[in-house]
Amino acid sequence: MHVLVMTVVHNPEDARILHRQIRALVDAGHEVTYAASFTAHGVVPRPWVTGVDLPRAAQRKRMAAVWAARRLFKRMRDKVDLVLIHDPELLFAVWGVRNRPPVVWDVHEDTPATLSLKPWLPAPLRPPVRFFARMLEGTAERRMHLLLAETAYAGRFKDAHLIVPNETWVPDTVTPPGDDRVVYLGWLSRARGVFEAIEVARLLQPYHVAVELIGYADPQSRPLLNQAVTEGVLEWRDFMPNDEALKRLDGALAGLSLLHDEPNYRHSMPTKIVEYMAHGIPVITTPSPRAVELVERYDSGVVVPWEDPKAVAQAVLTLRDDVRERRAQGARGYAAARANHHWPNSAKRFVAQLESWAGVKQ
Repeated sequence: MHVLVMTVVHNPEDARILHRQIRALVDAGHEVTYAASFTAHGVVPRPWVTGVDLPRAAQRKRMAAVWAARRLFKRMRDKVDLVLIHDPELLFAVWGVRNRPPVVWDVHEDTPATLSLKPWLPAPLRPPVRFFARMLEGTAERRMHLLLAETAYAGRFKDAHLIVPNETWVPDTVTPPGDDRVVYLGWLSRARGVFEAIEVARLLQPYHVAVELIGYADPQSRPLLNQAVTEGVLEWRDFMPNDEALKRLDGALAGLSLLHDEPNYRHSMPTKIVEYMAHGIPVITTPSPRAVELVERYDSGVVVPWEDPKAVAQAVLTLRDDVRERRAQGARGYAAARANHHWPNSAKRFVAQLESWAGVKQ
């Protein structure tokens, strides 16, 4: 089976797209052409895929990327068995094209709910755009196959669709959590707690506990992070490929998830929490419902109030001073991740479903 995977929004090194789904397809013996914004992100395609460069869709500049993807889709429609798209923008790249192969849209997020997180979209336009996004999802459901990243997304659609959760690769062994470094892995923005993370770093400085942030920062956050780095408050590693970034979790005191109370986060599982657990470190999280459910079920971390850096810093120091509890939380989280959130457990179902839609005989 030859699969064309396309994204113009996500970094080409996106963990879900490249390190889970594409890797699963390649490991199963399938050929993948991966069309993404390699040049715009300063990324080189991995040697195990055929890379095609596309423009990046960002802020209000999106249509050039969509039209480039549409031209590529038309050129390759007779050469591939299936197309997997990862952005709602790319629905416009495939609609209306005749004699196309099966198209699958991987629904990563609650698209209408994310509009409150887009500062480039004027507030008066958000209600009509939200309505349009709902209509777009309904049309997509009628015209193509869907995969969902969250069980909670199922309520937005009429029919049942395969859930491909944001799980992670869980290593065979892990390093016990240490006592002098706290990590954050993921996108950095106001709504994801970047201001709180910087303040936590300041509060922990006198106690010689370092804060390390790993991830791309939005334009509003970058100046603040650069200033904090210059002042020696914290370490910011910017975007790193997922397989490299995960290694930085090993031996940390705890992993932070400081999401704000936003509609898009209320029903989504922060992937970073599963990644922290998979690497055997305690989780410190704000009380988004799915995060609380996971951490409390496995007793794998601490829940702190929304937007409360002092509470976060205190939770860090409590874990630092209680090595037995710190290691116990890390061990419980690791065991739960290995048993219930190890990506290979879902990878086979994902590949088998795409093979079925493409008409590939088993």
